[in-house]
Amino acid sequence: MKWSDTIPFNRPLLNARLLVQAPAQDWEEHLREREQAAHERGRLDGERALSQQLLQQRNEMAELQRGVVDSLRRALPQVILEAQTALIHLALESAQKIVAGLPVSPEMIEAVVREALRQVEDTAEIAIQLHPEDLALLRKHNSPILNGVPEAGPLRFTSSADVTRGGCLVQTRFGLIDARRETKVEQLRHTLAA
Repeated sequence: MKWSDTIPFNRPLLNARLLVQAPAQDWEEHLREREQAAHERGRLDGERALSQQLLQQRNEMAELQRGVVDSLRRALPQVILEAQTALIHLALESAQKIVAGLPVSPEMIEAVVREALRQVEDTAEIAIQLHPEDLALLRKHNSPILNGVPEAGPLRFTSSADVTRGGCLVQTRFGLIDARRETKVEQLRHTLAA
């Protein structure tokens, strides 16, 4: 389109004024400058809007991060407690299976009896109950513990089905010392849980 072409309008123009009588070359440069100025304003407005949006997102992320850290901080003691409990349970179960799998020998039975006798305060009238197979094993090997120990005096051995293999019950005038395997495991469980 040339500058001298007629432009048809659907309605009559109102308040039309002649701006400047400038050559077309200056007018095109003027339009380019206005276009560049408008482009620059648009770019600056876009950068400003983007900067505000990034700042808002950064604040939201910081708030989210604080929430996650606080949540973890509150949950960590419970996780530690649950892990400790599970670890104790696992260790006790493992120890119980290992001990249950150990072969019962006369030496082991003697050690259990001696350990239980260390807890005896009165050496008079001591009766030791063993599992029938454990008592038979001690008798078969002529264990010296059947004749007593110097620090405890004479001992009376009896068999009892209430005692599991590898353990013993020691009865004195003052009470009962329970040295069965399952009792020791339970005492260990209570000690570790405390």
